[in-house]
Amino acid sequence: MGFLAATGRAFLVFLEATGKLGLFTIAALSHCVRPPLYPRQIMRQMIDIGYYSLPVVGLTALFTGMVLALQSYSGFSRFQAEGAIATVVALSVTRELGPVLGGLMVAGRIGASMAAEIGTMRVTEQIDALSTLSTNPFKYLVAPRLLAGLTMLPLLVLVADIIGVFGGFLVGVYRLNFNPSSYISRTWEFLEPIDVISGLVKAAVFGFVVALMGCYHGYHSRGGAQGVGTATTNAVVSASILILVWNYLITGIFFSTK
Repeated sequence: MGFLAATGRAFLVFLEATGKLGLFTIAALSHCVRPPLYPRQIMRQMIDIGYYSLPVVGLTALFTGMVLALQSYSGFSRFQAEGAIATVVALSVTRELGPVLGGLMVAGRIGASMAAEIGTMRVTEQIDALSTLSTNPFKYLVAPRLLAGLTMLPLLVLVADIIGVFGGFLVGVYRLNFNPSSYISRTWEFLEPIDVISGLVKAAVFGFVVALMGCYHGYHSRGGAQGVGTATTNAVVSASILILVWNYLITGIFFSTK
C-alpha cells in the first residue's frame, strides 16, 4: 500500500503541475494578443534572445556540421556512398540538428536567465510591486519574452542552418578533397523547401517552450535564493525535455507520410 500511495501522490502532483502550467499558458497567450503591449520590453528581449545568443548557436552549428561531414564520410566510405555526404549534412542540419541543438543552447542560456530574473523579482516582491502600480506582470514580464522567443529562435535557426551547412562544406572541400561545385550542387539537389520550413516551425515552437518554461518556473519560485536556484534548474531541464518531445511530435506531423 505504501508503494501505491507514493505512486498516487506522484501522479496527483503531476496532474496539479500540468494544470498550473496549462492555466499559466492560457493566461500568457491571452495577454500576448491583447493590448497594451510593451514594445521596448519586446525589443529588449529580442536582442537578448536573438543577438546575444548568436555566437553560441553559430559555433554549435559550425562544429556540428563539420563533425557530421567527417562522421558521414567515415560511415559512407564503407559502401562507396561518399557522394551522399553533402545531402546528408544539409538534410540533417535543416531538419533536426539546427533546430534541436539551437533550442537546447538557447534553453541553457535564455531559459536559465529568464527563470533567475523573474524568480528574483518574485522573492524580492518586485512582482507584487508591479501589481500595486497597476502594471500587469503577465503583460510586462511574460508576454514580451514569449513573443521574443517565438520570433527570434526561427531566425537563429535559419542562420544556424546556413553556418552548419557551411561547416560541412569546409570539411568536405578542404579536408575530404571534394570538388566545391559538385558539393554545392549535391547540397541543393535533394534539399526541398519542406526541409527548411519544418525546421523553422520546430524552432518557433522551441522558442515558445523555452520562454514559457523560464517564465513559469521563475514566476512560481519560492523560498529565497535557494528557490531561485531550483527554479532555474527546473526551467532548463523541463525546457530541454519538452524540446525533445515536441521535436518528435512535429517530425511525425511533417514526415509521417514519407
